[in-house]
Amino acid sequence: MTAFDLGAFRAQFPSLDSGIAHFDGPGGTQTPVRVGEAIARTLTGPLSNRGASAASEANAEAAVAAFRRAYADLLGCAPEGVVYGRSATQITYDFSRHLSRDWGPGDEVVVTRLDHDSNVRPWVQAAERTGATVRWIDFDPATAEPDLSGLDAVINERTRLVAVGAASNLLGTRVPVRAIADRAHRAGALVYVDGVHHAAHAVVDVRELGADFYVCSPYKFLGPHCAVLAADPALLETVVPDKLVPSTDAVPERFEYGTLPYETMAGATEAVEVLADLAPAGGDRRGRLAAARRLLEEHEVSLRDRVEAALAGLGGAVEVHSRAADRTPTLFMTFPGRRSADVSRLLAERGVLAPAGSFYAYEAFARLGVDDTAGLRVGMAPYTAEEDVDRLLSALADALR
Repeated sequence: MTAFDLGAFRAQFPSLDSGIAHFDGPGGTQTPVRVGEAIARTLTGPLSNRGASAASEANAEAAVAAFRRAYADLLGCAPEGVVYGRSATQITYDFSRHLSRDWGPGDEVVVTRLDHDSNVRPWVQAAERTGATVRWIDFDPATAEPDLSGLDAVINERTRLVAVGAASNLLGTRVPVRAIADRAHRAGALVYVDGVHHAAHAVVDVRELGADFYVCSPYKFLGPHCAVLAADPALLETVVPDKLVPSTDAVPERFEYGTLPYETMAGATEAVEVLADLAPAGGDRRGRLAAARRLLEEHEVSLRDRVEAALAGLGGAVEVHSRAADRTPTLFMTFPGRRSADVSRLLAERGVLAPAGSFYAYEAFARLGVDDTAGLRVGMAPYTAEEDVDRLLSALADALR
């Protein structure tokens, strides 16, 4: 396997010159200059609404088409099944309304306690509006593993939809989505997968996952702030959204309200190209993306392992809650007798950004039952360097004295 040239990669990020050691990747990564240039190049045009009469119209069409192709390659789906969204929260709320329009009493929806609230509350609120019943998949706080022991009881012939996160943004736990999806499909239910944290750390194939709908956010992996939903175009044809009369009925455009932000789409496309360029030249883009992701995973996991070993040496001063056997390079921890927010502040004073909070994983944080109002999250990103880890560990040791 080709070695990962971290120095060359870091040189693409002007923000890293700030001197901040960033461990906030799960909340959003830093952005390569190429992505910013793609946004500026598209925005400054020529650019107008989509069409074919002038170069400005053609540029808009090209930005949309390139975006759909790029995310089809990244996620393993058809370009016609790629839907643009402002955020994962927004697009999930949209689809919760689309998909629940014919729910009623007697129907059931399944959510999990590991998920970000954006893949919980939209479905819970849709159930409340329609009279459907909500059922839960739990997890074990001692292991951070999902509890699938009662899956056959939770998912049944009344289940209309199962909403599940592929990886926990709080604990890093990778969830066996395919096992859950297979059970849901046997019951005739749809599967909506939150891949926001997952897509930043995995080779994604929505078909292999068994996801009917898969949503992710490019700003978690080097791109601008937006979201992407992937689904089979044939399935999207069966979903009827509320929309303006003059707007198109074509899939996927009928789910994208108003004029699209072509410049943001161009930036999101360039983020995919940045990732693909980490792999050796040759072969198709999807193959290069898979190779690049494997390179990055090796790098990120090696850093996570080093941090974990150092944390173990701190004994009872820190409790690491990220314990699943299969997990992303993300660590969530608390500090008995100390407030995590205070530790985060002391790290920031040393130029180390590791935020404290519950990170919208409302149910997961409550389930942990920690004696704190927050926890510290340390996330490795593709550009994280050994010297960043050195600063983190040194600052953390000082903060816990």
